[in-house]
Amino acid sequence: MKWVTREKVKVDRVACPWLIKRFIDPEAELLFVPPEAVLEVAEREGAISYDARGQGRYDHRGGKCTFEVLIEEYGLDDGSTELAEVPALRLLADIVHGADTADRGYTPQSPGLRAIAEGFHYLDVPDEERLAHGFAIYDALYAWCQHATRNA
Repeated sequence: MKWVTREKVKVDRVACPWLIKRFIDPEAELLFVPPEAVLEVAEREGAISYDARGQGRYDHRGGKCTFEVLIEEYGLDDGSTELAEVPALRLLADIVHGADTADRGYTPQSPGLRAIAEGFHYLDVPDEERLAHGFAIYDALYAWCQHATRNA
């Protein structure tokens, strides 16, 4: 399936592709387009739109960032899945929430994740490069969350 969001990805628009590829749709094709083209491209390509500033199929809702919305929509933290590391995924969602919303201090890790995402933005690297680095960061952060929740 194709998934489309705004270009120049930051926190949620790196976290969501990571979640999509790791837990929802490993074969996903990720598209990044100018903000005003998200819905047009979604319709033309038959893609799922996300994190498109209130216009995407999946977006911020009820105080939750798109990462949290995807977790809910796909049942990754409600006990309806075989996912063994639900507490770790929930902890990661809390970190992403704090990094991507006005709740900057939601977790102690949130400001650091926000700073890393902003750093990639200031470097002005292409989205594909941001994803490559971002996926490694999210893999490591998820491993930390797994360790933290197992040893809590």
